[in-house]
Amino acid sequence: MDTKKSYRPNVAAVVLSSHYPRDCEFFLAQRIDIQGAWQFPQGGIDQGETPLKALYRELLEEIGTDAIEVIAEYPKWITYDFPPTMPKKLYPFDGQKQKYFLVRLKNNSLINIQTLSPEFNCWCFVKTQDLFHKVVHFKRQVYRQVIGYFRKEGYL
Repeated sequence: MDTKKSYRPNVAAVVLSSHYPRDCEFFLAQRIDIQGAWQFPQGGIDQGETPLKALYRELLEEIGTDAIEVIAEYPKWITYDFPPTMPKKLYPFDGQKQKYFLVRLKNNSLINIQTLSPEFNCWCFVKTQDLFHKVVHFKRQVYRQVIGYFRKEGYL
C-alpha cells in the first residue's frame, strides 16, 4: 500500500552578504530546537501568500531584516523528507516543498536573530567550501542542487 506523503509549502533564502559579488559569503544560522542544525532561512507559505511575499515576511521574522535584493529564483519546487528522528508533534509533515531564492543583503542591512519568536541562536557567513560541511545532513543534497544551479547560471 502506497501512502501519499504530505509536504509543507515553504520558501528558502540563499542569503549572500552585502559584499557580493566581490566576495561570495553565505548566511547560515543554527536552529534553536535542533542543536547543530545549520541552515538557510526558510519558512512556510501562508494561505493566499505568494512565495515572494513569504520570502520577505520570513526573512523579517527570522533574521530581523527584509532589506534584500532578489538576484534569482530556482525554477522548480524542491521536496525533501524529514529524517525519521524528527518529532512528529513538532513537525507534522513528512517533509517540505520549497521554492528557493538567491538574495543579497543590502549594504545597510542589520541582522538580528533576536526576533519576536527566535528560531536561531547564532549565525555566521561562510565561504562556498565550508557551506556543505556546516549544514544539517538531511538538507545537504538540496543545497548542493540549488547552489549548483545558481553557479551554472553564472550567479555564483
